[in-house]
Order: sequence, then structure tokens, then C-alpha cells
Amino acid sequence: MVYGELRRLAHHYLRGERPDHTIQATALVHEAYLRLAGQGPVVWQDRAHFIGVAANLMRHILVDHARARRAEKREAAVSGWSSMKP
Repeated sequence: MVYGELRRLAHHYLRGERPDHTIQATALVHEAYLRLAGQGPVVWQDRAHFIGVAANLMRHILVDHARARRAEKREAAVSGWSSMKP
């Protein structure tokens, strides 16, 4: 089943992330599916093509999540730093 294979990939990708990551494997698979569905009609060559595109999307989702988290930290640091000015 494709869903099971995507969940295994998601677990594999999440093993390389920090332990307190807020995204779970199921949410990662669902987010990848939503992004795939939002692209409109696609002609898939085969199952491997679909899995490959979904895997690539999951990696991009994790990168986007990490970038957003770092941006939040920078904003918090800047706001904390600006509140320290006299």
C-alpha cells in the first residue's frame, strides 16, 4: 500500500530531525498529499514516480518547517533585544 510506504519514509526523515519535532509522520504524509492534490492533475509514470515526488515534498516540508522555526527564534531574539534598549 502506498500510504504505508509514505509513512515509513516520513518516519525515516523524522529520525534525522531533532527529538522534540512538532511534526509527526502522519501529519507529514498528509501535508505532502495536500500539496500534491493542490498542484492539479498530474500524469504519474508509475508508483515509483509518485513515491519519489511525495518523498521530495516531505523533505521540502521539513525544510520549510525548520526555516519557519528559525525565523520565529530570530524574531523573538530581536524583539527581546529591542526591549532591552533604553
